[in-house]
Amino acid sequence: MVKVPTIKLNSGYEIPAFGLGTWKSKTGEVEQAVKDAIDIGYRHIDCAFVYGNEKEVGAALKAKLGDGTVKREDLFITSKLWNTFHRPDLVEGALRVTLENLGLDYLDLYLIHWPQAYQEDTEIFPKDAAGNIIFSNVDYVETWKAMEKCSKKGLARSIGISNFNKKQIERVLEIATIKPAINQVECHPYLNQRRLIDFCRSKGIAITGYSPLGSPDRPWATADEPQLMDDPKLKQVATKYGKSPAQILLRYQIERGVVTIPKSITKSRIQQNFDIFDFSLSKEDIAYLDTFDCNGRFVPMTASLDHPDHPFKNDEF
Repeated sequence: MVKVPTIKLNSGYEIPAFGLGTWKSKTGEVEQAVKDAIDIGYRHIDCAFVYGNEKEVGAALKAKLGDGTVKREDLFITSKLWNTFHRPDLVEGALRVTLENLGLDYLDLYLIHWPQAYQEDTEIFPKDAAGNIIFSNVDYVETWKAMEKCSKKGLARSIGISNFNKKQIERVLEIATIKPAINQVECHPYLNQRRLIDFCRSKGIAITGYSPLGSPDRPWATADEPQLMDDPKLKQVATKYGKSPAQILLRYQIERGVVTIPKSITKSRIQQNFDIFDFSLSKEDIAYLDTFDCNGRFVPMTASLDHPDHPFKNDEF
C-alpha cells in the first residue's frame, strides 16, 4: 500500500496530504466513488453539508469500516459549516447534523465554508423575489468562537476556515483561543496562491487546495474559458515525465506541501490521481508551473459578490 505523506497541523493531528474531494459528486455515484477510493488507498475524504451527499459518503464509510478495510482512526474526514448556519447558536446543531449524515462521532476537521453569512432558518440558498441571495450580518468572528466550543466538546479534532483572505484570517487570529488549523482555498498553477500560502504558514496555518485540476466540470464554465488541463505548456511538462496533465497538477501541490483533494467518481481516474507517489518534479519545473499564475480563479462565488464579507474583492490576497 502506498504511504501518503502527512502534514502536521497546529492542533497536533496529522492530515494526509492527498484526499478525495466530493464537490459535484452526485448522489447515486459518490458512495461507490468513496468505496473505490478507500480500497485504492485514500484515507482522507473531503465533504461539505452544502454538497448534499454526506449521507451517501456516510454509507460508504460505514461499509468500509464494517468490512474491516479501515478503522476509524485510519481515516481523516473533513466537512464544512454552510453559510446559513453562521449564527453562533446554530453552529453546533449544524455540525451534529453532518456527524449524523456521515455516521461518525467526530470529524477530523471542520471548516467555516465561506466567510460570508446567508439568512438563517430558510433555504440553503435563500433568495429574494429578484433571485438574489439574502445575506445575514453575522460576523464570522462570532462564528469562529462557536467553532471553538465544538472543538472543545470533541466534535471536531481540528477546526479551520475556507476561502478566507489575509485580512479575514488576521481578524480571526485576533480573537482566537484555538488557531485555525487549515485554510482551504482554490489552488492550481493559474491561481498558485503563493502569497496566501506564505502568509498562512507564517501563522502556523496549513493549506488545502481545492479544484487542483482547474474544476473542468464546474457548472458555470463557458466555452471560451481556458481549460487548465488543456494548456500546451502543462502537456509539455506531462510528456517530459511520462505522466498525465492531471498527475502533474496533483504532484505539483504535494511538492509544495499543499494538501490536495481532487474529485472524481470514475474508479480508473481515482486510481490514476493516486498514482503520483512514484515520481518527483524538479525544482525548476515547480518554478515553471508557478509562472502559469494569472489570478485565474475558477470558483469566484459571484452569487454573493455584494456581501461585505465576500473574500475575493478589495484585497490583495
